[in-house]
Amino acid sequence: MRDFRYVRNEGGRRMAGLRRAGFAAALSLAASLGTWGLAAAQEAEPVSLDYFAAQQRFLDRSDAIEAAGANVRSREAQEQSVRHLRRPDVDLEVQLLEYQKTLYLPLGSLAPVAGQFGIADPLRFKQEMTVTRPIATATLPLYTGGQIDATRAGARAQLNAAKAERDLATDTGLSQLVQAYYGQQLAERALGVRRDVLAGLERHVSDVARLEQEGFASRAQLLQAEVARDEAAREYQNAIAALATANASLAGLLRSPSGVRPVSPLFIISKPLEPLEEFTAVSLRQHPQLRRLGAVRDEAAAGIRIEEAKRKPQVYGFAQYNFAPRDALLTDPDWTLGVGFRYKFLSGVDRGASIDAARQTAAQALAGARETETQIGIGVTKAWFEVDAARRSFLLLESAIVSAQENLRLQSIAYREQQATSLDVVDAQLGIGRARIQQAQAAYDYVTALADLLSVSGQMDRMADYVNRADRIVP
Repeated sequence: MRDFRYVRNEGGRRMAGLRRAGFAAALSLAASLGTWGLAAAQEAEPVSLDYFAAQQRFLDRSDAIEAAGANVRSREAQEQSVRHLRRPDVDLEVQLLEYQKTLYLPLGSLAPVAGQFGIADPLRFKQEMTVTRPIATATLPLYTGGQIDATRAGARAQLNAAKAERDLATDTGLSQLVQAYYGQQLAERALGVRRDVLAGLERHVSDVARLEQEGFASRAQLLQAEVARDEAAREYQNAIAALATANASLAGLLRSPSGVRPVSPLFIISKPLEPLEEFTAVSLRQHPQLRRLGAVRDEAAAGIRIEEAKRKPQVYGFAQYNFAPRDALLTDPDWTLGVGFRYKFLSGVDRGASIDAARQTAAQALAGARETETQIGIGVTKAWFEVDAARRSFLLLESAIVSAQENLRLQSIAYREQQATSLDVVDAQLGIGRARIQQAQAAYDYVTALADLLSVSGQMDRMADYVNRADRIVP
């Protein structure tokens, strides 16, 4: 099994619905409870895990991976069981016999003489006995038409297929883990942004209300600010629900009823990834699905050889020894040593059709491998460009956030000096939130696309290395 590492996570938080008259009090309560107030409703505190710890926990607790591992162990035992087919089979058989034997002995020329003494011709002997027959029999295959080698090859192919299926289950599960782990981080970041936007608009509503009382703002401006504040409150409630859903998903994936608190942030690597051609070459060399299909093809080839061997004669050596020769029947030897020849002339199974079926299975695996190679190539290309697009988007949004923050500062000053409208301030406040959420989304898109790229190229075990290489994070 390939090497992997491990992770950490966090529970969600819930607040009562905000009402227009109580936004400030609700925000104060939210700040005191913290982002993870929902965890207080649970029986235990959420487990804090970085990505490496989460990965290891997933590998240890995933039922899908355990099932695939059990299949591998089963195939290993099966492969071990056929390694010594060339050894002789030795059987010890003990029979308890109760029998009767009648012998007739013709007297020939002595018959007239025997008749004078009342002796009938032929002589009749009758024997009844109870005996025990301990017999050892050894059979050694000398020629099987290639069936033994084909059986071994088939067992090895089944083992290789099971290993590939285990790796495929592991890669699929870890890809789901990345989505769930960093999906919760995205939900946390979105909740934080929505909370900040709501708090900023709440302050703006207070400022507009004060200016209205002083005659420097109109009723319409106050209503505009309140409408924007109410919309931000609804977005905040949606973010709370999204975080609770993300927390439940990750907690279930890691089998953690108390919840998980992820501590590894969303990230990107500012430098481009390795060239697309490298990922494509590696994917065609080691993707688990291609290895599984290759094993299926090998198993089908072994099946062809087995079916062809059934058409050939078999030669075997045998030996038998009777441990109780005194009790043996007259026709039983004390020991036997010889060579046997066996050939099946007629069978209820159409051996030609069996060979054709095995050949079609091999053809199916070959065609499936070609199709899989095509799909993998498409998947690698798509994921690679998605990673690069998300990276570029994240870097561009860094300057966009700085510009949005400066714009809010300037619009707030201009509004106080009656050089801008309340709507300008609202738009600037929403612009910051929008840019921050877009940047977090870009980082999430980067991480999930990277996981897809590594999974489709058969390199999911390298995910931890890319996490360590991160040089940009979402605060």
